[in-house]
Amino acid sequence: MPDDFSETAPGAVPSPPERLFASDNASGVHPQVMEALQSANAGHALAYGQDPWTRQAQELFEDLFEQRVEIAFTFGGTGANLVGLQCLLRPWQAVICTESAHIAVDECGAAERFLGCKLIDLPSEDGKLMPEQIHGQLHGLGDEHHVQPRVVSITQSTELGTFYSAEEIGELADTCHGAGLLLHVDGARIANAVAAAGCSAAAMLVETGVDVVTFGGTKNGMMFGEAVVFLQPELAEHGRFVRKQAAQLPSKMRYIAAQFSALLDGNLWLRNAGHANAMAELLAQQVADIPGVELHRSPQVNAVFATLPAWSLEPLIAWSPFYVWDQEQDLVRWVCSFDTTPEDVGVFSSGIAQILAGGEPT
Repeated sequence: MPDDFSETAPGAVPSPPERLFASDNASGVHPQVMEALQSANAGHALAYGQDPWTRQAQELFEDLFEQRVEIAFTFGGTGANLVGLQCLLRPWQAVICTESAHIAVDECGAAERFLGCKLIDLPSEDGKLMPEQIHGQLHGLGDEHHVQPRVVSITQSTELGTFYSAEEIGELADTCHGAGLLLHVDGARIANAVAAAGCSAAAMLVETGVDVVTFGGTKNGMMFGEAVVFLQPELAEHGRFVRKQAAQLPSKMRYIAAQFSALLDGNLWLRNAGHANAMAELLAQQVADIPGVELHRSPQVNAVFATLPAWSLEPLIAWSPFYVWDQEQDLVRWVCSFDTTPEDVGVFSSGIAQILAGGEPT
């Protein structure tokens, strides 16, 4: 496929790409993960984590983080965030996050409903919290008339397609711990952030002082399942009970654990994420010169944000579905996955160019 669409003439719109750019949740299951599921499906095994697959996954996570950790496997990301945060909070306490954070926008008020806590969601143009924003929320500490900030939750990578460097996370952790707060990382796309940063998971999360991380798998080649990783194991003291009450205790835990083992053993998790990131960079390069497409920022991980003519959204989405991120700005999000191919990128870019070249219908 050509990568220069700056002078594309109207023509036949190609068939849509085989794989979607709507979300990495739309992707299938990596073959090695599917093979691991099939292997785990041999015969009977004790339930609730008393099986060899769960023990292996625990060991692999400890190898990854280079220390002892406590793991709580859950069914999905919202449940994982609930379990992780509830272990850190009392009802009069609050979570500081950005206004674009998944826990603030895309979890249907689950934190407020099930944790009974307040979310202090702060503005951020790039989806990232700064230490000075945390300082600005500490004036009421110790005053019974004010909700008490207890946890800072950051999303890594962010909902806006950016990521925190290890240095930035370290500064946030120092700010939190200096004020008696804890640092939680919503890592639904933690693999994309680690791959983009070019460091180890331990360097990004352990050495910086993160307390708890939701370690995502579903967006990175798994069928289902996330892991709450307590990097400070003592914080998981009541985790077993919290997870059970939250309806997040899988009886057949081996099917989640086996998937994580497939990802972690041999660094498949990083290869998947690195490939998705590379495909996003390729997509940005190919659409950058299409008249009518304006990139919001250079992609940092596996998401591309761009503004499009308002009239083009309906025909483009009908051709190959994706999501409008901001209706007022006609800002869209395109997400690449572990199995996105250069051919998919080429077809998608070509289709965008052809539809935009056709002009607004009269």
